[in-house]
Amino acid sequence: MNPHRPIPLEDIHAAQKRIRGAVVRTPLVRLNSDDAPSEIYLKLENLQPVGSFKIRGAYNAMAQFTHDQLSNGVWTVSAGNMAQGLAWTAREKGVPCTVVVPEQAPETKLANIVRLGAKYIKVPFDEFENTFITRSHEKADGLLVHPFSDPAVMAGNGTIGLEILEDLPDVDAVIIAYAGGGLSCGIGSAIRALKPKVKIYAAEVDTGAPFAASMAAGKPVVVEHTPTFVDGISGTMVFDEMWPLASSLMDGALVSTLKNVAEASKLIAERNRTIAEGAGAASLAAALSHQVGDGKTVCIISGGNIDSKKLVNIISGGVPQPTSM
Repeated sequence: MNPHRPIPLEDIHAAQKRIRGAVVRTPLVRLNSDDAPSEIYLKLENLQPVGSFKIRGAYNAMAQFTHDQLSNGVWTVSAGNMAQGLAWTAREKGVPCTVVVPEQAPETKLANIVRLGAKYIKVPFDEFENTFITRSHEKADGLLVHPFSDPAVMAGNGTIGLEILEDLPDVDAVIIAYAGGGLSCGIGSAIRALKPKVKIYAAEVDTGAPFAASMAAGKPVVVEHTPTFVDGISGTMVFDEMWPLASSLMDGALVSTLKNVAEASKLIAERNRTIAEGAGAASLAAALSHQVGDGKTVCIISGGNIDSKKLVNIISGGVPQPTSM
């Protein structure tokens, strides 16, 4: 992977053809709110078969492997959503799948990993993050499908950008939850190639916002991290291999509080009758913060895999606490 080079548009178009029929072309709907600060649209990736966008990249990557390459199965590192995307695709292809997950991974996601026929290995958070870098784990066999820095995974993610521009050609801004950077870089590559004037923002939470800190410092930095219900994006670092591309594609980072994210998730449930997990609601929390402007803003609702108890807490007006992890 060339860390400075956007994913080629032709690779994203090829991915779009490759995943057609297996992956849902998700709807882009208007947020049903009369007092939103701008014209906000929701790209509902929570409606994918595995409840998140991750199936796009997982399917595109595995579709390019040969039978011999898949003979020992596949594995990945994930807090839950890439795990489900890869497990779903592996089951379709009849190969085993293993996932390295952090100790605080939500039970909903762990149960879905097993339901989809994969197995998981729980590790401490530091070991979890380090596995992204080392790309190896003594208990994981088979071919690694990296959850964010694999170009084929990013190309699959980039198909979301194509769909946004097809459905809303005059979009002004797109907000994307930032975790490893694969979603941001995939969508960002597509949009920059076709509509370079569209603003693209990363969404984070203040309990772990390494991209915002890195953008402010002009280089990757490590920050403190507190486990929360926004498990998909809150971390300690921007990975060096993703920094050059991510920093060149993003116009900035928008940081929300846990309360803001919980309120955004509650709003989506009550007004649009769809479920957004913490990371999935972070983009809307950022859009509601009056930091983006009054144009047409698309929020990527990246996933909807949230534990039922946490969802009930949010719908009741609460903010799930780390002790409930």
